[in-house]
Amino acid sequence: MDKTLKSISGTRTVGAFMNGRACSDTLFYVLNRAFDKPMNTEERAAMPFAGGMMQQGYQCGMIWGGALAAGAQAFRLSGPGARAHAMAIAASQSLVESFRAMNKNINCLEITDMDKSSTTWEMVKYFLIKGGTIGCFRMAARYAPAAFDVINAAFSDTTIEAPAAPVSCSALLAERLGMSPMHESMAAGLAGGIGLCGGACGALGAAIWINGLKRLAEGADKIDFHDPVAAKKIDGFIKTTNFEFECSRIVGRKFQDVADHAAYVQGGGCANIIEVLAR
Repeated sequence: MDKTLKSISGTRTVGAFMNGRACSDTLFYVLNRAFDKPMNTEERAAMPFAGGMMQQGYQCGMIWGGALAAGAQAFRLSGPGARAHAMAIAASQSLVESFRAMNKNINCLEITDMDKSSTTWEMVKYFLIKGGTIGCFRMAARYAPAAFDVINAAFSDTTIEAPAAPVSCSALLAERLGMSPMHESMAAGLAGGIGLCGGACGALGAAIWINGLKRLAEGADKIDFHDPVAAKKIDGFIKTTNFEFECSRIVGRKFQDVADHAAYVQGGGCANIIEVLAR
């Protein structure tokens, strides 16, 4: 079997999942190895996206993990700057569309009926009695090779235009937080609720992921749903957005394309959110 095909096979994906990873870092892990570019720390920091971002029930962690992998590959292909960010957003759009086509819904709550408010018994019933864990394994095994294909297809499009920076709210936040150009590109595709789909805020997601990176760099053993710093980020965010999580509700619409989102950010859109998350 070809090395790339082996790295994103169902067996490899399920094996990564069973080896203590969550859905988000599993997809990130598998795709990075398909591109032959492991990123161990970045993958570990992606764990809180499982359960729809800190178990909030929003976009499935697999989409978040796939978007981070796409952003990393965009940086490798195009280097730092607006073009890589635009490429990451385009790939993330395709990742969302592919996931929706395969699973009908993109939100964890709609797929599992589980979120942060679910009781322990409800979680046991879904994941153990109803076989929800196996369902997530199967979903990841199907989605990983599809995600690899749609990322490559998106990057084969030579017509992707790159407006003047800033192109992405989440990449702008990464810059404000002092992250590297590579990490800016990795965060870029989260913009507009991941690939402009209007879901849970990409800037908030970037803040949670970057917090994980910094906590690991400081010596934390692991990052999980209960990280107190991430919880404070969420608390400050919802106070700023009148307790809204989703980009389309905060902004009042979905963005049409990369240029539309870039114009919004360049005009000061979400500046207050970025300011709060950058503290």
